[in-house]
Parts: sequence; C-alpha cells; structure tokens
Amino acid sequence: MRSPFTITRLDRYVFSQLLLGLAVTTVGLVALIWLTQSLRFIQLIIQRGLSPFVFMHLTGLLLPSFVAVILPITCFIVTLFVYTRLTTDRELTVMRATGMSDATIARPAIALAVISMIVCWALNVWLVPASLAQFSKFEFEIRNKVAAFLLEPGVFTPIPGHITVYIQSRDQRGVLHGILIEDARQKGEPATILARSGTLVVGPDGPEVLLRDGSREQIDPKTGRLNVLSFQRNLIDLAQSTTATDNAAPKTSEATIWQLFHPNPAQIPPATRKKWHAEAWRRLFTPFAVMSYTLIALIAVLRSPFRRQSGAIALVSATFGVTTLVALGIGVDSLAARQNALIPLIFVVSAFPALICLAVLLRIGRRARVMTA
Repeated sequence: MRSPFTITRLDRYVFSQLLLGLAVTTVGLVALIWLTQSLRFIQLIIQRGLSPFVFMHLTGLLLPSFVAVILPITCFIVTLFVYTRLTTDRELTVMRATGMSDATIARPAIALAVISMIVCWALNVWLVPASLAQFSKFEFEIRNKVAAFLLEPGVFTPIPGHITVYIQSRDQRGVLHGILIEDARQKGEPATILARSGTLVVGPDGPEVLLRDGSREQIDPKTGRLNVLSFQRNLIDLAQSTTATDNAAPKTSEATIWQLFHPNPAQIPPATRKKWHAEAWRRLFTPFAVMSYTLIALIAVLRSPFRRQSGAIALVSATFGVTTLVALGIGVDSLAARQNALIPLIFVVSAFPALICLAVLLRIGRRARVMTA
C-alpha cells in the first residue's frame, strides 16, 4: 500500500500549476496595489526633486505588507481556478478513475497552503514590521532632512517641525540671499527670523542654516511687546530633532512581536496596550486563513458534480464564503483591539473554517472508499 506521504508525478504536476499560478497572480495583484498606493508619493518626490531610485526604494518598502495581505486571497483564487480547470478538462475524472481519493487529489493545494502559511508568518512576525519601520524612517528623512536642502527661490517651503523658510535667491556657490524663517516650534511664542544671507550646512540632526547679518523678532507673550534681537552670525536648526522621534513609541504596524507583547509602560497608555496585544495575536493567528480559504476552494470544486449550473453555484458560494470570512476577520480584529477577551475569535475566524473543511474533505474520501468497496 502506497504511503500517503509519497509524492507522485500527479502531485508534482498539479503543484507546479498551483505554484506558477500563485506566483503570477500574487505579483500581478501586488503590482496593481503598488501602483495605486504609490501615486500619493509621486508629488512628494517631484516637489523634493529626488531621483526615481529614491521613489522605488521608498515605495518598495511597502511591498511586504501588500504580499502579507494579498497572499491568502491569491491562494484561494489560484486553487479555485486550477482545480476548476482540471474538472472541466476531465483530468480529475481520470485521477479518480485511477483510485485517487479527493483527499489525495487535494494534497498539492494543501501543500501550497502550508508553504504560504509559513511565508505569511515570516512576513507578519518579522519582515512587514521591519520594512514599515524603515519606510517611516526613510519618509521622515525625505520630508524633514532632505526638504531643507532643496529650498526653491521665491517659494515658501514648509519643513516638518513647524518651520517655514523663504529665500529670495541662491547664487552659484550655494549661498542663500534674502532669507525669511517663520519658527513656530515653541507653542505660543512664534519667531520671525530675517537675514541678508546664509549657508546650508549638515548638522548632527540634519540640515542647519548659518545666517549672517539678520534679526530675530518675537512678541513677548507676557507684555505683548515686540522684541528684536540683531545678530551677525546665527545657526538655526531646520530639522526636527531625531531624539524626539527615537524616543517616541513605534506605530502598532511597525512594532515587533516582542514589543507588542511587552509594551513600554512609559510610552504606551493602558488603552493602547489592548490594541497592541490584539495586534500581536492577529499576526500569529491570521496565517491560518490561508488554509481556510484554500480548503473552501477545494470543497467547492471537489464536492460539486460536473454540471455547469451546479458548478457555477459552488464557485459563487465559495467566493461569497471567503468574502464573508474576510469581512468577519476585519470586524473581529477591531473588536479584539477594544476588548482583549475577544482575541480567541481571531483564531476561530481564521482557523475554524479550515478544520470544518478538512473534516468534510476526509469524510468525502471515506465515503468514496466505502462506495468503491
């Protein structure tokens, strides 16, 4: 008797079609999402005068998050398409005629789902948080540090950190002339700085401007009088301090699993800790959805008889079922973030359909063996 773990030529044949379809579909859908999401960064790149390589680097850091979201859906689509084509080409009929049970026929798709689950775990636990953290850091550098070096004459340039800079001209040596800086970093005490000339230099936290022959005008909030301070040389930091960003708590999507399970009490308030705890379990549980969606597609194809009308109903039902699970998953994630007692529902929505479909698939195979005997 052949072992159920023996890999046959038919297994390799079906698995190769599934793998190729998964690769093509995932790349296509990820490219489509990348194009739609990257449009919001084109204006940023154009305004800053940066190269296309910077644009590719910035938006490329978002690709792992796109793959993590789309991979369960593409597994369902590819499994449904490949096994439906095998049915219409009567290849499944030939496989059953050779004595293969539906559970055996489903092995390539289940193997693909297991591999995809491992990939999803790697993405959720490690790659996606790391790439999103790098994305935020890189975007901060573009908006904050690079922006100051690309000041355009005659244009009011806003720089993150509540600073607006205006220069009248820039000569061939890079010296700025006719400088006006509106500094609102101190709440309630905005200051206006005027200077005849200045030079951009690189400081420890980013760009700084060395001003010459100017004045600093500021209204005293207590007396309401205008204070004017003249200077010959003055160094102004145009970059938001990196120490503030380094000490700030990371976003939920950028935090590691360890940070989500062990948040810093000084940075994360109690209400936010519930959200972090739910996010940690969501990353661990949601990869089970890959198996659930794949098995739903298998049940829809293997259970439906070879009739065009009933087959179409089964495919529509499977699509509706997966759509419902996706919607339930989003709703349960939101509820679990508010009430951690509902976290087990994330596992139920992700993994419980897989257990039901697996039991149905094994029951179909057992019934077929009984009828053959």
